[in-house]
Amino acid sequence: MAPFLTGLLLGCLVALAIAAALGLYAYRRILRLQQRAKHAERLAELGTLTGGLAHEIKNPLSTVQLNLQLLQEDLEPDNPAYSRLANRLRIAERETTRLRETLDDFLRYAGKIELEKKPLDLNAVCEDLVDFFAPQAQLQRVQVRLRRAEHPVTVCADERLLKQALLNLMLNGIQAMPNGGELMLNVGVSGKEAVVDVIDTGTGIDGANMQRIFDAYYSTKKSGTGLGLAMTRRIAEEHGGRVTVASEQGKGSDFAIRLPL
Repeated sequence: MAPFLTGLLLGCLVALAIAAALGLYAYRRILRLQQRAKHAERLAELGTLTGGLAHEIKNPLSTVQLNLQLLQEDLEPDNPAYSRLANRLRIAERETTRLRETLDDFLRYAGKIELEKKPLDLNAVCEDLVDFFAPQAQLQRVQVRLRRAEHPVTVCADERLLKQALLNLMLNGIQAMPNGGELMLNVGVSGKEAVVDVIDTGTGIDGANMQRIFDAYYSTKKSGTGLGLAMTRRIAEEHGGRVTVASEQGKGSDFAIRLPL
């Protein structure tokens, strides 16, 4: 009986130890989930507040723009200070327009994304984008090419948002080629993912910037808002996908949108 009782006791102790370990793991997991929930709730609240603030700024900004236009119309050409005043009014109107565009970009990025999904063939989507984008690219001395997949590559996605995400990458590509170059769209499949690579022959991205390029409002361009790549990543993630990037300085970059087939 003694060996039996000893074995039984050891078994109970082992079971208790396992139960305690599982209980501790579950407790820590619950704490992590609670912290994530609080963080998500705080972010949602912050998004609502900032979105409301942006709307409140847009309303008086529209009034300012209207009055600047009226002032330009009322300014008499025979006024000795006409040239100086007209130039200042143009600068003020240009900056208010830029501020309004920045607010519009922010509201699109911070707002809730409503997806209208339907089956899409990525070959056809990219053909539309190349046809639309080619004239603009030619002005920048950039040649746009499309490499279609041999067979239809179908994803369930919001066509408007998917095109916006790809267009952001294409604009980013030509901006990386100020002296011209080549922009390639490559449609393919990798495992269970549909992939569209947007490849440029531009300046490439250094290691320091690589870690931050998808951060909102981070931009290395003087005229950039810093929301294009951040919005592209958000659209991909809303579709259950992701964005990857490979780059080499002096040779170019390869941004890829990867979506579930």
